[in-house]
Amino acid sequence: MYSSVVSPGELDRDRIERFLDRAARELTGRWVVVGGAAAAVWFAAERTTQDIDIIGSDGTNAERLHLLEVADAEGLPIETVNTGADYYVRRTAGWDTEVIELRRGANATIYRPTATMYLLLKLARLSEQDLDDCLALLAWCAATGEPIDRARIAAALTASAGGDAVRRARLAEALGGRISSSE
Repeated sequence: MYSSVVSPGELDRDRIERFLDRAARELTGRWVVVGGAAAAVWFAAERTTQDIDIIGSDGTNAERLHLLEVADAEGLPIETVNTGADYYVRRTAGWDTEVIELRRGANATIYRPTATMYLLLKLARLSEQDLDDCLALLAWCAATGEPIDRARIAAALTASAGGDAVRRARLAEALGGRISSSE
């Protein structure tokens, strides 16, 4: 599913972890990491990504500027950090309560989404990589017992136009076959 060799420009788990450690020390406020970077530090250690999707809870330009300064200080190109995911995160009902702490610094806390929120975020596009992430997360949840609101995901999947019908069907099958209703 995932390559074990990191290509130039790709970020692996170790590199993402180092950035998040620095961000927790130097940023202020609440931050949420999503996408491939969240997958790499959470449920798919071998996952690589081109960027770190991270958003500040206030959504201000000052937050974004500080984030870019942290990336630069960490030796990453500033385009490595992507706050564009805030559009998708903020349109997910209850997003600010659908997070779990990853890192805590003196003035900042970095969160990752709950499994339910992560899946909801992936449904908007449901590319082949998104499907791979969803399937890996479902397997991880089955192994660890992290709950997923299966009914909410199924309803969102039914309403979603993201991805093609084959990918949506594969995800629906995985939801029905691996995860029991919880939450």
